[in-house]
Amino acid sequence: MAADWVGCLVSINCGPTLGVYQGEVSSVDQTSQTISLRHPFHNGVKCTVPEVTFSAMDIKDLKILEIRKSSTEVPKLNGSDTNSTLTPQGGRKDKGGGGAPVNSTPVMVPNKTEPKTQEGGVSPVPHYSKRSSSCRGPNQATPKKNGLKNGGNMKNRDDECFGDGMDDVPDEDFDFEGNLALFDKAAVFSQIDSSERRGNGARSRGTPGEQTPSRYRHDENILEAKPVVYRQIMVPQNGTKEYSTDSGLVVPSISFDLHKRLLATAESHGLSLERRLEMTGVCASQMALTLLGGPNRLTPKNVHQRPTVALLCGPHVQGAQGISCGRHLANHEVEVILFLPNFVKMLEAITSELALFGKTGGKLVSNVKDLPETPVDLVINCLDSHENGFLREQPWYKAAADWANQNRAPVLSIDPPVSGQAHAVEAKWSLSLGLPLPLSEGAGRVYLCDIGIPRQVFQEVGIKYHSPFGCKFVIPLHSE
Repeated sequence: MAADWVGCLVSINCGPTLGVYQGEVSSVDQTSQTISLRHPFHNGVKCTVPEVTFSAMDIKDLKILEIRKSSTEVPKLNGSDTNSTLTPQGGRKDKGGGGAPVNSTPVMVPNKTEPKTQEGGVSPVPHYSKRSSSCRGPNQATPKKNGLKNGGNMKNRDDECFGDGMDDVPDEDFDFEGNLALFDKAAVFSQIDSSERRGNGARSRGTPGEQTPSRYRHDENILEAKPVVYRQIMVPQNGTKEYSTDSGLVVPSISFDLHKRLLATAESHGLSLERRLEMTGVCASQMALTLLGGPNRLTPKNVHQRPTVALLCGPHVQGAQGISCGRHLANHEVEVILFLPNFVKMLEAITSELALFGKTGGKLVSNVKDLPETPVDLVINCLDSHENGFLREQPWYKAAADWANQNRAPVLSIDPPVSGQAHAVEAKWSLSLGLPLPLSEGAGRVYLCDIGIPRQVFQEVGIKYHSPFGCKFVIPLHSE
C-alpha cells in the first residue's frame, strides 16, 4: 500500500520551526515511520538537496496536492496527523476522527499548468516561477487556499491565477541607462527644427501651410489683447519731469500747486488729513521694513538684533507723516528713536500722532545730543516742509541735518520738497504721494505710494488718471 503513493505531490507541515515542505513522494517506510520527498521545496523555495526525509514525529499535517496513481488509502504514520482514507479523486473519509483536518495547513501551490509525464506515469515536481520564489523568504508564511477539495481543483485555480509564460520573466534588472543612451535628444530636436525650417514655419504634424504660432515667455499672456497704452496719465502742464514704472507706464510729475489742489479736492470728498496720514504711514513703514531686510531680518529668532531707525521730524504735516510711520515701525518690533524739537504751538495732527506713538514704547527726544552716536540701520527724514523754507535756518534743523549727514546710515525721505529747494540731507530713497513732484538729483531713487485718491478726484483737477500701482501700494519710478 505504501508504494501506491510514490509519485504523488504532497505538502508536509512540520510546524513553525521547520516550516512547510512540498515535493514528490519518493518512498514511504512504515517500519521506520518515515516519508521521503524528491525535488523538495521549503516554504516556496527550492531546496539545494535532491531529497528530504521526514520522521512521523516531526510531521504536524500532511496534505495531498495531486494523486498520480490509483490508490485507496494513505499509509499510516504513527505520530502524524494522517489518519484518514482518501479516494483517488481526493475525497476523505475520517476513520479516527481525532486528528486535525488534512487541509487545515496553508501550502505553496505550483504555478505550472501542465507538468510533463515521465516514464511510469510519474510527473516531476512542478517548476516554481522565478518571481514567486524570489519574492518570498525562507521563513515567510504562504497564502491560504481555502475551499479546494482535491488536487485537480487546486491546479485549475493555479492556472487561472498565474497563467502561462511565467518562466519567461528575466532574472537581470532592466538597464535604464543603456536604454536611455539609445535616445539621441540633440539629434531628434535638430531633426524637428530642420523639418520646420523646410516647411517655412509650418508644423510637420499640422495642416500644410499652417503657420507656427508665436512663442511666448512664461510671463506673457497668450490671449490676444489690445495694444498697451503706456501713457495713461495726462496732466495739464507741459514740459514737466516724467518718470516710468517697471512695466513701462509713464508717470508725469505735477507742480506743488496742482498737488495742493489735488489734496484739497480729495479732502472735500472725505479723504481727510487723518486718513492720508494713516495711509502714508502704512506705505512708508512697509517700504522701510523692506529696506531693513524684511523677513530675513525681522524674525522671532532674531529678537537680539532688532533694527534701529532714527526718525527726524519737523513741526508740519510732513513731520506728522513721519510720526505715523514711526508708530507702525514700532508696532513691528523696530527700535524707533523719534526726534522732534519742543515747540510752544504744534499742529493738532502732530499732537494726536505723538499721543499714539507714546503707546508703542518708542523713544522720543527733542535734542540732537540724545540721538545715537553710533550708526543706525536707517534714517527717515521728515524735516522739510513744502511751504515753510525758513525752518532750514533754525539751529535745531541744522543740527539734525548735520547729524544725519555724519551718521553713515542710509536715508529715506518722505514727501520731500520740489527741486527748486535744496536738500539739506542727501537721501538714498524718496517717497512721493499720489503723483510725484519734480524732484532733484539729491532726492535719490524715487518711489511712489498710493494714498487712496479716487480717479474722479484726479479728473476734477484736470488729470486723466489710470492707476499705475497694479497689485502694490508702493512702486519704484525711473527717471526718463
